[in-house]
Parts: sequence; C-alpha cells; structure tokens
Amino acid sequence: MQFEGVTDVVVGYMGGALDNPSYERVCDGNTGHAEVAEVIFDEAKIPAEVILDIFFTVHDPRQLNRQGNDIGTQYRSAMFYADDTQKALFEAAIERAKEHWDGQIVTQVVQAETFWVGEEYHQDFFAKNPNQGYCNAVVAPKMAKARAGFASYLG
Repeated sequence: MQFEGVTDVVVGYMGGALDNPSYERVCDGNTGHAEVAEVIFDEAKIPAEVILDIFFTVHDPRQLNRQGNDIGTQYRSAMFYADDTQKALFEAAIERAKEHWDGQIVTQVVQAETFWVGEEYHQDFFAKNPNQGYCNAVVAPKMAKARAGFASYLG
C-alpha cells in the first residue's frame, strides 16, 4: 500500500566528502554522508506539507546521530533543501513536529549537495524484505502509524 501521488522514493547519500560513496563506506562513519531518501511525488495529489508530516511520523527527530539502534553521523536527522522555498517548508514542518514529539528536535536543515543514489539492494528495502527482522520490528510499526495517521492519502 502506498500514498497517493508518491511515485518513487530513492534512497542514497548526501552531505559528505567522498564522490560516489558505497553503503559500506558511509557506514564506517568517515565519509560525512547521511543516509537520505528523495521522495518524488505529485503535489496535485499530496501536498509537500503532508509528505513532510509523514516523514516526522516515521522519523524520530530528537535523536542526534542515530535512528533507533543505528548509531553514527550517517544516521543524523537532516533535511537537505534545494532552494529557499523548500527550506521554509522544512522549517515549518519542524515547527509542526514539535507538537507531536517531546524533547528537543535536532533535525538539521542544510543546503543540498550532490545526491548519490544508493545501491539497488537498498531501494524498496521494506517491500523486498518484509520478513527481515529490522523490517518487522522497526519499519512495519512505523509504516502502520503513518498509514493510520494519513489514511485519506492512501492509494
């Protein structure tokens, strides 16, 4: 099940010093890259604000340099903007997220750099690995929460 208007989600890396980084190099924590997702969507079907609110439903913005059991700067909470309009959208989304999360939000809002597409085995990871332990224990509950909170946008 997918959100109406979202045509693709491409995972990759951004914000580091190494050209064309691999997952293994990013995971060693020495490239400066963050693991990121580019969401491609039709704003006539789902507004950017909703995409960002979904992001803050499934992503914990209070964890500095980690997401759950994944620890390191490559897991930092960051949003990479392309222009001032997108930066303002991201900052407004952080303000809305403060209503739903206790504690300080540490999400960085940073000028976008080169986006390096991740390896094919990382693309659509949840769909390809529904029975994998991490997907069952971490991803599935987050997806259920997002689907319940944004049911009117399900396709």
